[in-house]
Amino acid sequence: MTLRLIILGRQGAGKGTQSIRISSRYGIPHISTGDMLRAAVVEGNELGIRAKAIMDAGDLVPDDLMMSIVTERLSADDAQGGFLLDGFPRTAAQATWLDTTLAPGGIDMALTIEVPDEVVIERMLARKRPDDTEDAIRRRLDLYEEQTKPLLSHYAERVATIDGHAAEDTVEGRVAEVIDAYLA
Repeated sequence: MTLRLIILGRQGAGKGTQSIRISSRYGIPHISTGDMLRAAVVEGNELGIRAKAIMDAGDLVPDDLMMSIVTERLSADDAQGGFLLDGFPRTAAQATWLDTTLAPGGIDMALTIEVPDEVVIERMLARKRPDDTEDAIRRRLDLYEEQTKPLLSHYAERVATIDGHAAEDTVEGRVAEVIDAYLA
C-alpha cells in the first residue's frame, strides 16, 4: 500500500522534525521543497539561479516553478511507494494541481501541526537565524494564514489536526496514532 501524505502548519510548528520521524517510521521519503530549493541555490544550477533571484527579492517562488520541482521529485523511484510532502502545496493552485497530478486517488492524508502563534514566534526567535526577526516571523505567519491555511478546507475530508504544543516524542506519538488508524 502506498502512503501519500502532506504536512501543513505554521513555520516553527515542528513540521521538519516530525517529517523526519514520519519518513523513518513509515519508510517513505521526506520531500521538503525548501530543502530542494536551498540545495539548488548552493549547486548553482539553472533552478537554483532562478530561485535565488526570486527569493533574494523577497518573493515566493511561483507556482509553476514549484510544480515543476515537485513533478520531477515525485517521478523518482523512491517516491513510487509513497511520500511525505513538506512545504508543498502552499497555495490553492498548487493543491488543485497536486490533486490532478495524483488522480484518481490524490493524497491519502493531510497532517496539520497546530501550535499557538506565541509559541511559534518564541521557537523561531530561539533559532537565532538572521532572517528570523520578530517582524519577519509575523509576516510569514500572515502569509500562512492568507495562502496556506485555506488548504485545510480544501483537504477537509482528509485532514488530521495534531496538537504540536508538546514534547517532540509526544507529538510523534500523536502523529503515529493518526497515520496508524488510517492504515488499519
